[in-house]
Amino acid sequence: MVAMTIQARARITVPTPIGPITLTSVDQKITSVQLSKKMPPLGHCPTLEQASHQITQYFKGKLNRFSLPTKVSGTVFQEAVWGEIAKLPFGSMISYGEIATKLKNPKAARAVGMAVGANPIPLIVGCHRVLGSAGQLTGYSGGQGIKTKIALLDHEGIGYRL
Repeated sequence: MVAMTIQARARITVPTPIGPITLTSVDQKITSVQLSKKMPPLGHCPTLEQASHQITQYFKGKLNRFSLPTKVSGTVFQEAVWGEIAKLPFGSMISYGEIATKLKNPKAARAVGMAVGANPIPLIVGCHRVLGSAGQLTGYSGGQGIKTKIALLDHEGIGYRL
């Protein structure tokens, strides 16, 4: 007989200055963050309540590092990119090329860009902090695109070029 595991799934939407942010968790770990998306709540999860509080504090300027349990899955390369982004402190930026170099694959800047765009937990893993080599905005797949990225960069005081 095969034992089946039931995963506890929950969802919450947090109102923010950049629009609603919907977080999903499985077994008390955040698995998805959707910017500018409002969805009905699902279940109850203390981790999501903690995330709601931390996001609110972030936008009030009282929190500069998220401390939340997460569970994401991607390719080995994607997870390595997300790991590098997660190391960036509030108010800091890095280029796609710099991440590629840190991963000992300096010609992979474009692949880094694809991995950044696939980040399932934006804001918590601050992919808005990744810019082009000269600090230029190159795109953003979260929320309302570049408008959302600019709002997050401005909130953190990160300079950029249009």
